[in-house]
Amino acid sequence: MLGVISANANGVRASLKRGGFDWIKAQLDSGVADVVCLQEVRATTDQLNEVLATAGLSHLHIAHDSSARLGHAGVAILSTRELSNIKTGVGPKEFADTGRWVQADVATKKGPLTIASVYVHSGDAEKPVQLEKYRFLDAMTKRFQAAQKADGLFLASGDFNVGHRELDIKNWKGNIANAGFLPQERAYFDKWFEKLGVVDLGRKIAGEVEGPYTWWSWRGQAFDNNAGWRIDYHVANSALAPHCTDVVVGRANSYAQRWSDHAPVTAHFNL
Repeated sequence: MLGVISANANGVRASLKRGGFDWIKAQLDSGVADVVCLQEVRATTDQLNEVLATAGLSHLHIAHDSSARLGHAGVAILSTRELSNIKTGVGPKEFADTGRWVQADVATKKGPLTIASVYVHSGDAEKPVQLEKYRFLDAMTKRFQAAQKADGLFLASGDFNVGHRELDIKNWKGNIANAGFLPQERAYFDKWFEKLGVVDLGRKIAGEVEGPYTWWSWRGQAFDNNAGWRIDYHVANSALAPHCTDVVVGRANSYAQRWSDHAPVTAHFNL
């Protein structure tokens, strides 16, 4: 079995203080997971290495794409297995050094598995950053097309910052005009899952149920009332999807035990 965690860390130094890396270490030490895809690392590679050393995880293999904008974005892959063929960026030069896409290969019994840690822009419906988000989603579409045509196994894991369907957001009616649930954003996901044939593993496993949500605002009673969004995904190409056996959302038992505003999401594969 191979376990892959996707977790938006909300800054690795902050999550270290909140106990996030204690949780990650427990998952790796117990064999529940082998690979961790982090988003919002918000650190240089040296700072990430310092966090891992403090957490007792300096032995891990690392692929990291930091943002040229200090303290912003950043994605990483941490693995107990050796990483090869590491690449950063998802295509257009404008996304180089933005800390939003890093991928690497890990060996499995079924051959190499390419895993990408992805952090999509949060966006803003009324600002130019929304157009940048669409260009990033365009680049992801091309990457998914290539993954479908290739013979190998492919997985994109991360914070995609879009709730695809009404089931994915508790208060979907109040967010129709907001970034994260705009019709134009959701249309990309329609294309990915209905036309290209890549698979939303979380929805495949959970079925037609509300959520399970992966993000709740720090403010108000959102967490306690489970007024969340499902915006953290594991997306597999057709070759990988049949090997997925489970997807688990690691929702904290209480507000006080949260180490991020996102819950980690773990996908398991029979590989």
